[in-house]
Amino acid sequence: MPSTRAPIPTSTSESPEMSTSSSSKRSSSTYLQIILVIITVSLNLPISEKSMIKKRYIYLIEKVLEQNLNMCAYMAPSLDARQDILVEEVLKLGKEAAVKAIKEWGCPKSNITHLVVCSTSGIDMPEADYQLIRLLNLNPSIKRVMLYHQGCFAGGTVLRIAKDLAENNKGQALFADGAATLIVGADPVQDVERPLFEMALVAQLILPDSEGAIEGHLREVGLTFHLLNQVPTIISKNIEKSLEEAFQPLGISDWNSLFWIAHPDGPAILDAFEAKLKLKLKKLRATRHVFCEYGNMSSACMFFIMDEMRKWSAKKGKGTTGEGLEWRVLYGFGPGLTMETVVLKSMAI
Repeated sequence: MPSTRAPIPTSTSESPEMSTSSSSKRSSSTYLQIILVIITVSLNLPISEKSMIKKRYIYLIEKVLEQNLNMCAYMAPSLDARQDILVEEVLKLGKEAAVKAIKEWGCPKSNITHLVVCSTSGIDMPEADYQLIRLLNLNPSIKRVMLYHQGCFAGGTVLRIAKDLAENNKGQALFADGAATLIVGADPVQDVERPLFEMALVAQLILPDSEGAIEGHLREVGLTFHLLNQVPTIISKNIEKSLEEAFQPLGISDWNSLFWIAHPDGPAILDAFEAKLKLKLKKLRATRHVFCEYGNMSSACMFFIMDEMRKWSAKKGKGTTGEGLEWRVLYGFGPGLTMETVVLKSMAI
């Protein structure tokens, strides 16, 4: 076990900044910053050799298991103990990531006007959004929304919400979902903020003939997930059509001309992506790297991948934050079967 608790990697806690498309309709006085914090606390242990995951970071250690023996027994009731752990750890990770994001952003916390929290771990009242306002010493009049258990596609969901907020409100907003943090806003301040990507388009789609393909249920043993083995096939059948609809306005049909962020639900789905779209071998490099190093962290994965890409691009001397390319596509999949698509434009380094 590499760590006794889920970490906040330096890469993702350095809060990459993104802006919304300058062509979007909004008031010229609109200015909004959104800090997005992705929290995932894992209480599961096994790693299969076939998964291609080298290591993961989880909370459980021997001491915790000794104090909660039911966690070691298959289908034994342990929901109370799991909830007690998750409710505490979600707030710790959320606060730590948000503090780092606000520090790198460089603007005062008093500018923040919205807080949207999305977590796949733990449920409590008052919710995590309320608790984070207190822990971060934010204005108590901040407008807040809480999203629970959206699943793996939620990385795209929070970006879509962020784009809507940025284009239709004044002020700043804080997003929380976990241990990865980024700031999203409209009209960045020159010489103060350094946008890394621009959101040009967002979309959500329920895939046809996919009912029951991915499901999650809260049980006495905790949150259980069920996936049909047809999931890679369902996704690969629909991926090209969704790409064509997203990139047709931009006149792009060469999928190898894009830089890719695909949620790593597993090697089979990534392999299906590559085969269907005839992607070159290294197109999913950042996705496979994060999956190998951290496993499936649900909605947090996409932001780990985003950060790995921008860091790698700078290290290799690429001209843009998207591995030297201009346009990028971010895909997330989860219960429903729901697909979130975000078209991103990279920025010059």
